[in-house]
Amino acid sequence: MAPAVYARDIDQTINDTVQPITDALSSFIFYSVTVAGAEVPLIVCWLIFGALFFTFYFKFINLRGFKHAIDIVRGRFANPDDPGEVSHFQALTTAVSGTVGIGNIAGVAIVVSLGGPGAIFWLVVAGLLGMATKFVECTLGVKYRQHNPDGSVSGGPMYYLQRGFEARGLPKVGKGLGVFFAASIVVGCLGIGNMFQSNQAFAQIVEVTGGAASVFADKGWLIGIVQAVFVAAIIIGGIKSIGRVTSKLVPFMVLLYVTGALAIIAMNYQAVPGAFYAILTQAFSPEGVTGGIIGIMILGFQRAAFSNEAGLGSAPIAHSAVQTNEPLTEGYVALLEPFIDTVVICTLTGLVIITSFPSETFTGNGMSGIEMTSAAFESRISWSPVPLSIAATLFAFSTMIAWAYYGIKGWTCLFGEGRRKEHLFSLIFCIFIIIGSSVQLSAILDLADALVFVMALPNLIGLFIMAPEVKKDLQAYWAKHEN
Repeated sequence: MAPAVYARDIDQTINDTVQPITDALSSFIFYSVTVAGAEVPLIVCWLIFGALFFTFYFKFINLRGFKHAIDIVRGRFANPDDPGEVSHFQALTTAVSGTVGIGNIAGVAIVVSLGGPGAIFWLVVAGLLGMATKFVECTLGVKYRQHNPDGSVSGGPMYYLQRGFEARGLPKVGKGLGVFFAASIVVGCLGIGNMFQSNQAFAQIVEVTGGAASVFADKGWLIGIVQAVFVAAIIIGGIKSIGRVTSKLVPFMVLLYVTGALAIIAMNYQAVPGAFYAILTQAFSPEGVTGGIIGIMILGFQRAAFSNEAGLGSAPIAHSAVQTNEPLTEGYVALLEPFIDTVVICTLTGLVIITSFPSETFTGNGMSGIEMTSAAFESRISWSPVPLSIAATLFAFSTMIAWAYYGIKGWTCLFGEGRRKEHLFSLIFCIFIIIGSSVQLSAILDLADALVFVMALPNLIGLFIMAPEVKKDLQAYWAKHEN
């Protein structure tokens, strides 16, 4: 039997097995209600409500705390003797590497093609609000982290849900929520943080090397092996190794993409005023969008939630490894994550697209996703798809190494700490990288994506319950630092 036929048979068998489970879970998680003619997924409402609540409850900490966050990342309050494994900057770059991915290039284009320029306004608003959610969850991640005998640390929602609820006399509830979160991220990381990323990286490599005529067109397994080897070389050293790599990789890939985007926007300078006008006016009076203003608002908020992961509980796992005795310091650092991911990178992608195409072509040019973004870059710089593909591949790679760490911590929460157990999951993770590059397992990816978003349910429950605790700690933090 030919390899291609065999791969299709594997695809079909797994999809037929998993699809019923995926459909049931997706129906539950992405259950929608109709508001003003727009379909509104309840999980998105849950994330929006959380972001709004924490923004007001902490008196716009997302804006007030920005300067203090910069000071902490610069190392102004760093103490090398504090417990932890990585610096504030390395913790931030690890978390950013997990959120800045293909979605920042392809996802924004899809939102613009569906909702027009106005969706960018709501995407930015959601990013700013999500900063407050990150503040709360990453503070708790450090506060309730576990210090292991070998000097490493383990943290994230699976720990603050268990320990936070136990402190409130609800140990069984906390353990149940923590175990559910850990199991969800173990499976979820294999999809959104692994197979999807490796598959998209493979697609980019094929595209820039000749498309269907590329020598790599039927060698997904080879690209997968190469990716797996590089990922394994980094994650085998744990968070310290990941932090060292991301502290160099993330600034480089962000600078590469931002420089390219600003160059295109500068070349389209005459269209910039009109782009901002379209973003602002169509945010409140959208044309041709199902559900009107509610529909376009949900498009923007949903893309932002998918992009910066505020409220999902993934980022606190990386932030928990920071060297600090003050959990609040990492909460402040986490404010910067949605700002970089959504407010900066996603907005620049949107401006590149809006300034490059006439408004009437957003929904009628037959392009969507990364194809539209690539065409926008190519309209001004003919060779730009090559550096764009490099940036996209780096985005995918950085996401894989961050989500490998998330999966490892979920795995050790379920099965116990130890290097051998970490290495076992690392092996599993790398095998799935090869699978992701080789075959199209749509149902598996859908199931993993659904599990990633179901994590927001227990996580936000914990954040709401423990928010007064964080507020009390915040008051004590500033009382100490102001004296």
